[in-house]
Amino acid sequence: MIDPDGYRPNVGIVLMCRDGQVFWGRRVRLDGWQFPQGGMHSDETPVEAMYRELNEETGLLPEHVQLLGATPGWLRYRLPSQAVRCNRSQMCIGQKQVWFLLQLIGDESHVQLDQSENPEFDHWRWVSFWYPIEHVVMFKRGVYARALCQLASLAQQVVGLEVGTMPQYVQDICLLNVGYKHLPNWVSRY
Repeated sequence: MIDPDGYRPNVGIVLMCRDGQVFWGRRVRLDGWQFPQGGMHSDETPVEAMYRELNEETGLLPEHVQLLGATPGWLRYRLPSQAVRCNRSQMCIGQKQVWFLLQLIGDESHVQLDQSENPEFDHWRWVSFWYPIEHVVMFKRGVYARALCQLASLAQQVVGLEVGTMPQYVQDICLLNVGYKHLPNWVSRY
């Protein structure tokens, strides 16, 4: 399912533990790490897709998490040119995502990475809230910054989770008032 602009609808999941750290998964047979995410089926709402992807990629069920909120609209990122692909007559140039913020209320032992036929992750760990922005694959860094910026206030307001101080360059990205001279090199690409 690709929209008329070439973006595939997708959901992203930021799963927080009680101390404000976030789930960070290593992709199977790759050295890349990322948040759980995945495409939406044509008959799914974003919330339904989120719970399906959560279970497929982490083994967690709705009763193991509390849904704290979501980004108010679609956040987009473009794929690098070598990853652009055609699906029948449509070209997929990127993903448009609704990002969800969840808090783990179950036990960590419920995380099981082998719940689907083709697991997404082979290892996971907790990392600080802002860590993923500089450690995800380059072309996703802008969307990660925008998603975390929007979800950080939710984490703090809804349950008082401490996410740490938002780095200045993330604030600049989120406010679209980017002063490139103070930013890491990768930010200027977004």
